Amino acid sequence: MNAVRQAVHGVLLPGFTGTTPPDWLLDAARDGLAGVVLFAHNTPDLATTAALAARLHDAAPDLIVATDEEGGDVSRLEAATGSSLPGAAALGAVDDARLTGAAGEALGRLLAAAGVDLDLAPVLDVDTPGNPVIGVRAFGTDPEAVARHGVAFARGLQRGGVGTCAKHFPGHGSTTVDSHLALPVVDADLETLRGRDLVPFAAAVAEGAADALMTAHVVVPALGPAPASLEPAVAALARELGHAGPIVTDALDMRAVSDGADVGEAAVRAIEGGADLLCLGTTTGRDDAALFGSAVEALVAAVDSGRVALDLLVASRRRTDVLVRRLRSRRASAAPVPAEEARTALAAVGAEVARRAVRAVGPSPALAGPPDVVDLRLRLDHAAGRTAQHVQRAVADRWPGAVVHPALDDDGVEALRRAGTARPLVVVTREPAPGAAEHARLAQLQRARPDLVVVHTGAPDAGERWLAALPGGLPATVLACGTGRANAEAAVALLAGDLEPEPTEAR
Repeated sequence: MNAVRQAVHGVLLPGFTGTTPPDWLLDAARDGLAGVVLFAHNTPDLATTAALAARLHDAAPDLIVATDEEGGDVSRLEAATGSSLPGAAALGAVDDARLTGAAGEALGRLLAAAGVDLDLAPVLDVDTPGNPVIGVRAFGTDPEAVARHGVAFARGLQRGGVGTCAKHFPGHGSTTVDSHLALPVVDADLETLRGRDLVPFAAAVAEGAADALMTAHVVVPALGPAPASLEPAVAALARELGHAGPIVTDALDMRAVSDGADVGEAAVRAIEGGADLLCLGTTTGRDDAALFGSAVEALVAAVDSGRVALDLLVASRRRTDVLVRRLRSRRASAAPVPAEEARTALAAVGAEVARRAVRAVGPSPALAGPPDVVDLRLRLDHAAGRTAQHVQRAVADRWPGAVVHPALDDDGVEALRRAGTARPLVVVTREPAPGAAEHARLAQLQRARPDLVVVHTGAPDAGERWLAALPGGLPATVLACGTGRANAEAAVALLAGDLEPEPTEAR
C-alpha cells in the first residue's frame, strides 16, 4: 500500500452491504481506513451488530464504527422494531434537560454495548415548521432550547461511552427541500445564521459536546456558492467557532451533491472544502466495492495531479487519530453494560419521555372500541428509510379488531368517506399544512366524520396550528412528537385511556 492510497483511505467512511464485512472492506481497514458507517441492513439485532463491530475492530483496532442513531424516527440499532427512545422533538417538548441527558446516556450505553464508537448525532438544527427532512428530529424551534437539550443529550452520549457528531452544520432547519432528493438553499444573512442556526453548534463546541461536526448538503449564499459539505467557508466557520475535531460530510451519495452513482468528484470537492471524513452513504441496491473504489480512485488521481495536496489528507488523519484516542479512552472509563440490560434501561427512559411528551388537544381523543386506521402521510421519510407503521401496529396490538387500511389515494379516501362505518376513525398525519394534499384529504374525511381522531406524528406545535385551520376546526388530536415505536405506544395509551395526559398549561 503506497502512502497516497493509505492517506486516501484515512479520510473515508464507506458503507457496505450485509452483516459480515466483505473482503474489500477488511483489506481497506488493514490499510488505514478511517471507519465505516452502519445502516439498518447491517444491524438487524444487537448480537449481530456487536459481532460485526468486533470483527471490524479485530481487523483494525483504530477503525471508527459509526452509525446514525438519533432515537425516534431515525434508528439503526432498533430499525426492525422501532426505537425504544422517542426522538428529539419529544425531549424538547418535555423540556427537562436532566431527562434529556439521561436519555443520551442510556442510548450511549446501548451503542457502546453494540460496539459502536461514534454516534452521528445529535441533530442541532433549529426547526422551521414545514421542513421536509428535519421536523421531529430537531429539539425544537428555539435556538437556546435546542442548544440546551442538544448539549445535554450529547454529554449523555459521551458518559455512555461513545462519541458525538453534531449535525447538520451550519443548519438544515430552515430548508424547504429534502437534500436526499435535491439541493436546498438557506437564504439567510450571516447575522441571522449566527443568531439562529449557529447557536446550538457554538454551545456544543464550547461545552466539549461535539467530538465531530457533520456538514449539511445545503447552499448558504451568505457563506459561499457551494453546498456546505463542499464549501471552504463553512469549514472555516466551524474552525472559527473553536471546533478542532474532524469535520464529517453528510452522505455523498445524496442528490444534493452527486448523482448518487459516482461520488468521486463529490469526495474530491469535499476534501478541497475542508472536510476530514467523507461519509459515502448507504450501498443498498448498489455495488458497495465499486462505490468505495470510485471515491478512492478520484482522490488518488486528485493527489497525483496536484489538485489535492497530500499534506491535506495527512492533517485530516491526524484530527481523526486524536478523536480515536479520545473515544478509546472514553470507552475504557465507561462501565460496560450488557446489551440487553442497556436496552431495558433505554426503554425505561424512553417510556418516561414518551409519556411526558404526548399531548391531547381539541375534543377528547378517547376511543370507544376498535377503530379504522388511515395513514394520510404522503411523503417517504428518507432519513428514517421508510414511512414507519408503528402507530398502526400499536393500535392493532391494543385493539385486535382494528382495521388498518393500506395507504389510500384520493379515490380511496372518498370511498372511505362514503362508507359510513360506525367504527371510530383514527387518522395518522405528519404534514397537514393548509394547501397541502394531506390537509385536503383530512378535511374531506372530517366533513363526513367530524368525530375522527388524529394522531399527529410531525412537529407538535406546527401540527396543532395546521389542524386548527381545518374547515371543521381542531379535531380530537394526539400530538405524538414523532412516529417512532415509543411515541406510537404512548399515543395509543392516550387513545385507550390508559395514560393521563400532561396538563396543556404545563407546556
